[in-house]
Formats: sequence, structure tokens, C-alpha cells
Amino acid sequence: MSQSKTTNRRIVLASRPHGAPTANNFRLEQSPLPTPAAGQVLLRTTHLSLDPYMRGRMSDAPSYAAPVAVGEVMVGGTVARVEASQHADYKTGDLVLAYSGWQDYALSNGDGLTKLDANMGQPSYALGLLGMPGFTAYMGLLDIGQPKAGETVVVAAASGAVGSVVGQIAKLKGCRVIGIAGGADKCRYVVEELGFDACIDHRSADFPQQLAAACAKGIDVYFENVGGAVFDAVLPLLNTGARVPVCGLIAHYNASSLPPGPDRLSLLMGTLLKKRIRMQGFIIFDDYGHRYPEFFKDMSAWIAAGKMKYREDIVDGLENAPQAFIGLLEGKNFGKLVVRVGEA
Repeated sequence: MSQSKTTNRRIVLASRPHGAPTANNFRLEQSPLPTPAAGQVLLRTTHLSLDPYMRGRMSDAPSYAAPVAVGEVMVGGTVARVEASQHADYKTGDLVLAYSGWQDYALSNGDGLTKLDANMGQPSYALGLLGMPGFTAYMGLLDIGQPKAGETVVVAAASGAVGSVVGQIAKLKGCRVIGIAGGADKCRYVVEELGFDACIDHRSADFPQQLAAACAKGIDVYFENVGGAVFDAVLPLLNTGARVPVCGLIAHYNASSLPPGPDRLSLLMGTLLKKRIRMQGFIIFDDYGHRYPEFFKDMSAWIAAGKMKYREDIVDGLENAPQAFIGLLEGKNFGKLVVRVGEA
């Protein structure tokens, strides 16, 4: 279904999920197109970013950000065109990075908007390689991970929006890089296209053994965004003084209780202590927002020099966002997941 010039479609949170989200947790609504008042702009969404953190916003459990209220529009980063403006700093046709969520149109007073090159060739890159995922990879690896030439860096979800960038930056810094991904196709892409030294399929029955063989000298930096069985295999391989940036735990986002099995907390704490490991979580814009220009400058230079490769998984149509998001949490996407909502 294409965008209308008179009607705004929006996808709202219909109910809070228990465990994995289903289509019933979302509802597609329609309303008349809003009109900007003085000091406002009307934004038309062209691209919507789908990211794992959105699962946390569907829950009302305590977190670093307020949950989406039932009946309200799902949150999300967007690229949008200014369709009408009553704001002195924006004119019709401007391309902006916004946070207007899962809808065709939104009003904004300009807060939080970032102007983009109106003629940029791939506007969706503002949601990935040059946006939150790329920024997360850059700061998490370089500021917390602090990789040194010759060290072994292991990256979970290596074919994804964040992991693929982490590994390429680590290679630029002279590290040996081992990826972890789900399936032969993703592992092949990580090695043959992204240039990782190896990639291990976490679905393999002997995954821990394969990872240990690939990391014969142990792991100096582990970029964590998965958790679960992947971290269980990584933990005993961490070297003394290893660094573990933590930006996500997608394996646990749908969990409604603690996992079964033995309590491994004492093992984790003992390993952190004995090996003097630095394990640090971070929320990218909360902790590093002031350093975005530094990231943008470096990443733009790497892109211009042909040093970065990036894969997008594009889904057409706002109405397909819920199913695409459900698939994201199941690992079905291949690359940065973006919904093409309308014409750029």
C-alpha cells in the first residue's frame, strides 16, 4: 500500500507481548493528515529503521528509556522529507533524520531533527552505516574495546547492522577478527565480502569447539550484542585483560523469566575478577552523543575510500513492518533491516 496525500497510516502498540511478539501486538490505524502549526514541520517518512531495542520498548519493565504506551505509535528512527513547513530552519523538500516512528507522517517542532544532504544517494545509510548502528559499532569497539594491532577480536551477530561494522573497523586497526553468525550464507558473506579472518556458525552442534579452535590465542575483545549460548562459549576463551563492550542481548529480549539450568553468575564474576576483564554496557546516544561528529567524519572518510562494505535488508511497505520486526528477533534478516515506507 502506497502513501496517501490525505491520510496518515500509523502502527501502534496494541498490547504488550509476553515472550516473542506476534502480529496481534500491533495495530494499523489511519487518521487525517496533520497540518503544521507555527514553528512546526510536517514530515513524510521515506525509510524506517527496525532495531532489536524496540522489543524492550514494548515492555513496561524498568529500563533506560520509557516504554511505548499501549495505543501509541511504535518508536523508531526515520529518514523523512519535509512536506510542509512553518519552521524558519526547514523548507519543503529538506531531507532529515528524525525519530518519528512507525508512521507515514509526523509533526515536529524541529527538536531532534538532523538535516541530511537532500540529494544523498542512499538515504537509508543515515539509519545504518552513518547512523545509530554504525555509531554503536565505532564507539563501543574503539572507546570500550580499545583494540590493538595483533589482538583477536570476536564479534557476535557479525553479519548484522552493528557487528558487520565492528569487524571491519577492527580489521582497519590491524586485528585478527573472528565473526559469529547464524548459517552458512551469513558466515560466507562475513569472510568473503567483509574480510573477517573467520566466521563460526553458532547453530553448529560443535560451535564451542569451533570457536575455541579459531581463537587459539584466546579473545582480547568480544563485542557483545547477543548473549545466551554464544556468550557461554566465549567466556572461557577471554584473555586476561580482555574488554567486553555490551550493546545488546538479543537472545534474551523475548524471555519472560530467567533461563533454566545452573546459576552461572559465580562463574562470570569469578572470571571477571581473576582475569581482570572490563565488561561495560553502553547506550550510544546517552553516553556518546557528543562524539557523533567524530564518528561521522571517520566513517565518511572510510566510505569514500572504499574501506567499508554494508548490506541492507530492505522491506517495502509500512504495513509489513510488524512481520519484518518479528523476523528480526528470530534472526531472519540479512544485514541492516530497513522498511522503505515511501519514495525518497
